Amino acid sequence: MKKKLGLIVNPIAGMGGRVALRGSDGKETIRKAIELGSTPISPKRTVEALKRLMMIRDNIELITYPYNMGEEEAKESGFNPTVIGSITKGETTSSDTRKAAKEMAALKTDLLLFAGGDGTARDIYDAVAETIPVLGIPAGVKIHSAAYAINPLMAGELTVMYLRGSNTSVNEVEVMDIDEEVLREKDRISAKLYGYLKIPYERRMTQSPKEASCGGEQEAAMMQAIAERIVNDMEKDWLYIIGPGTTTRSIMERLGLQNTLLGVDVVERKKIVANDVNEVQLIKIMDGKKAKIIITPIGGQGYIFGRGNQQISPEIIMRVGSDNIIVIATPMKIYSLMLKPLLVDTGDEDVDRLLKGYRKVVTGYREETVCKVL
Repeated sequence: MKKKLGLIVNPIAGMGGRVALRGSDGKETIRKAIELGSTPISPKRTVEALKRLMMIRDNIELITYPYNMGEEEAKESGFNPTVIGSITKGETTSSDTRKAAKEMAALKTDLLLFAGGDGTARDIYDAVAETIPVLGIPAGVKIHSAAYAINPLMAGELTVMYLRGSNTSVNEVEVMDIDEEVLREKDRISAKLYGYLKIPYERRMTQSPKEASCGGEQEAAMMQAIAERIVNDMEKDWLYIIGPGTTTRSIMERLGLQNTLLGVDVVERKKIVANDVNEVQLIKIMDGKKAKIIITPIGGQGYIFGRGNQQISPEIIMRVGSDNIIVIATPMKIYSLMLKPLLVDTGDEDVDRLLKGYRKVVTGYREETVCKVL
């Protein structure tokens, strides 16, 4: 008997990333993203995952929703899907995602594969909770939830393993999203727990939930030490592209400069060039100049590129060069990874390969450690 695989694609997921809009929720955000030149990324990432399933295509029934909620991606990947439900073409909403998930659960799908970000994971949770196993293809801006594979290829491979029965381990994992109240009132990134989903689990293939910094005195002192090191080493003829996060914010505080906690800022000669830039603005600012990127891993997950900092696109990374990327993290943040490597998921295989290997991480004033990057 064929296995039933459900597929739901959030076609607008991730569109706000490169244009510095934080996320992709709401019609106004998508309108702005399109005006700024953003294009959908979730269809491409869905196809990447589905192509890993071709080896078991004859053994599964792929059930999906119309148009760009899965039908188009399935057909592009070589499937002849069973299409259910109805939507208004080009105007999908979160209610469409929830409706699709409920209908697929009613059909007793063996696994529900979905592409999106934290908002999509919340929609899936609202619709099916823990009634069926699900797995996310990462396509959002942040992705603090643990319901996702580490990248589209791993989503495809883990789906194959699960449907073949070679991996039957199912774990309850957290559905997380940024707590906007904490962000507004305390200017601090904090992921809020909304519920749990069941996913096929393989430690090396699935991402962990985002962990907030502990915020204690010791960690604050380590951030200040890192900031002192970076500021002292800044060269006058270089641009410094400062990625998002509380660890990188300490550099801006040390310089006495305005900081964009969830955005990307540019500094030259220890002064602000621009705050909260998008990809296009970065390219213009960098024209004819040498630049370095300063980033910090996401706590508990280890991503240095591809989550929350898509403004620093593959093109930006190639222009800067691998040797001019500075990774900073407190020892506590490194320990939170529990020996897992740092991760990159830029959406460009050549750039991901460029970043692969071993990289120094600044952990104090004159302290460094070496971490593996996958």
